[in-house]
Amino acid sequence: MMSFAEKYYQSQDGLNLYYREYGSEGDACPLLCLSGLTRNSADFHNFAERYSKNRKVYALDYRGRGKSDRDTDYKNYNPQVYLGDIHGFLTTLEIERALFVGTSLGGLMTMVMAGFAKNFVAGAILNDVGPEVDKSGGARILGYVGNDVRYTSLEEAAKKQKEQYVGAYPDLSDEDWLGQANTTFTYDEAAKNYCLNYDLNLSKALADQLNSDEPVDLWPFFKALGDIPTLAIRGALSDVLSDTVFMRMKSENPNMETVVLKNRGHVPLLNEPELLPVLDKFIDRIR
Repeated sequence: MMSFAEKYYQSQDGLNLYYREYGSEGDACPLLCLSGLTRNSADFHNFAERYSKNRKVYALDYRGRGKSDRDTDYKNYNPQVYLGDIHGFLTTLEIERALFVGTSLGGLMTMVMAGFAKNFVAGAILNDVGPEVDKSGGARILGYVGNDVRYTSLEEAAKKQKEQYVGAYPDLSDEDWLGQANTTFTYDEAAKNYCLNYDLNLSKALADQLNSDEPVDLWPFFKALGDIPTLAIRGALSDVLSDTVFMRMKSENPNMETVVLKNRGHVPLLNEPELLPVLDKFIDRIR
């Protein structure tokens, strides 16, 4: 039996957007898990199982990812629209406040949510992301997003993933890499192979946003978290969240709790043994 329910809600423009619901109503506010740019709700499976003992845990697939509808207009793959989708999710389910758990893009969306609709944010966990994306990491991400990579088996996909990302995860086992491949790829019945589990048109949207003449200053959004309990996680090997930006985040928000994980690049998996006690304590505090 699955440990979660698979559900959908409708966006304002009529897309069916998927989410996973773990646990049952407890005495604590729910966790809302928001994934990275090309990722999906499956990334949070082990995390959600751990923390859904006395509260609900929700994990969303953004539009164009995982089991959510693809958008026919790629320009809608942008943070303003995602914000509307997340807000729509919260109001549809009548969730008044949640502890936001944001990995990469999900962390940016958490900051933006704090800027625009702070009343929903009971707490924030920012996983390897800050108000500035390091140029080297940004270039790397732009280099792989949208490439139509396909494999005949998940084992082959895992092998290639390991070759590509071992620098960020030097200590993962082959079984771990297979798990990573399983959340990254989905089976294409028509082509009889495994393809990436997101709309490849995302790359067009990302290129437009990164080449925009008007870069958005995210520091004011980050500062909106100043009076909200916040835990920031950084992978010591990260090429997305630099040590310089991480230090500035700490000085801008002295109340923020921080943890740096050795042997992790972008992004930590939230199952690291040295991280779990920190997460346990932080999450338990947010009621």
